[in-house]
Amino acid sequence: MVDFGLLQKYNVPVPRYTSYPTVPYWNEEIRPADWQHLFSSRFAEGNQKGGISLYFHLPFCESMCTFCGCNKKITTNHSVEDEYIDALLREWNTYRSLMNEAPVIREIHLGGGTPTFFSPANLRRLLDAVLETAVIHPAHDFSIEGHPNSTRRDHLQALFDIGFRRVSFGVQDLNPEVQRIINRIQPFEHVKRATDTAREIGYTSVNFDLVYGLPRQSADNVKHTIEQCTTLKPERVAYYSYAHVPWTSKGQRLFDENDLPTAEEKMGLYILGKKLFAEQGYLDIGMDHFSLPADDLYAAFAENRLHRNFMGYTTQQSDILLGLGVSSISDTGNGYAQNEKTIHDYYERINAGTLAVKKGCFLSPEDSYFKQLILDMSCKGETAFGTPYADLIADYTLPELRKLEDDGLVTLTATGVVATTAGRHFIRNICSAFDIRLQRNKASRQQVFSKGI
Repeated sequence: MVDFGLLQKYNVPVPRYTSYPTVPYWNEEIRPADWQHLFSSRFAEGNQKGGISLYFHLPFCESMCTFCGCNKKITTNHSVEDEYIDALLREWNTYRSLMNEAPVIREIHLGGGTPTFFSPANLRRLLDAVLETAVIHPAHDFSIEGHPNSTRRDHLQALFDIGFRRVSFGVQDLNPEVQRIINRIQPFEHVKRATDTAREIGYTSVNFDLVYGLPRQSADNVKHTIEQCTTLKPERVAYYSYAHVPWTSKGQRLFDENDLPTAEEKMGLYILGKKLFAEQGYLDIGMDHFSLPADDLYAAFAENRLHRNFMGYTTQQSDILLGLGVSSISDTGNGYAQNEKTIHDYYERINAGTLAVKKGCFLSPEDSYFKQLILDMSCKGETAFGTPYADLIADYTLPELRKLEDDGLVTLTATGVVATTAGRHFIRNICSAFDIRLQRNKASRQQVFSKGI
């Protein structure tokens, strides 16, 4: 059982650590030429080492989910599909010209928005063109985020034929009143139909995204949702904390904040969810991710092969993540770049024949060192300090870790630190001890990060 008092104590604003340095500390402007040089210099090494990962951001949705913090464009006009696919392919061809050999594609993820807004024919057009001059890695992992209301058999079949075997459905909550207030009307029957169809076709891993802390959500809602969802036995579940950030997600201003659970109620939903997942045989991977023991994600976790990037936890170890599309983020291992955030600006840059990168961060040796410690902690639950940057470890990291040790969340060793069983529930907080930029600027965390619970 998670200690309620510790949940209260550590329910502070803290990053999700899909990157280090985290996005608020990136430069607001980077030069495309500098990014091109960094990408091309890193590509060959990463490609030969294990291949590259591709993320395509497909931003269109037919309706606004008011809880959503993703970059999206609301429209029912499907004629936008062709123009956007054309832009993605121009962007891919620009990157392709920077590659000195055929890319080995290890991982593809289609995210959004609503990827299944696009027709199966357009998804095939995009992927066939990308894979035409690429090599598919024998251990590839291709996945898509699907809306249960709009994911049809022909979507799933078209992607399966290309090599997709994993699908993630956004379920959030099954209570009709919660669905009404977040504008996500989605009966359980639609979730079941989409899940059953995926399995009939041959998909081997289904993920459900659930959210706790939504407006009008109660313990009974959460219990009912989890009990219904687990009857379908999704191989993976992500149980996300609702991040109320109306200063960046305008749709969140459309409901009364008084409808949100209190901090204590939200913590209760978190504890309840973890308990119910454990009772149904799901194992806690970390950072709100759960898996059945037979799924590849758990095997990677148990064998210390887990990796984490902007797509979350992954079994793939590729060093290069190339993000394509509006607002997409790329990671070369020693640098990050994010594309323009509006479709207008994205099109303008791509149509001019340049990359659409806008903001980013080129890592210093210090950044790279602490990035690895954070990756180790988030994926393995332990890390070794080594000797570099001993002064920063002593000044910033060890004081935080000693506080965590006093609360029974970590065990300090002669060479590093290990999260305890209780500490596994607080991985984000433990990672923050290695976040030197955050520790140097603690006063700013209230303004830029959501709370841990």
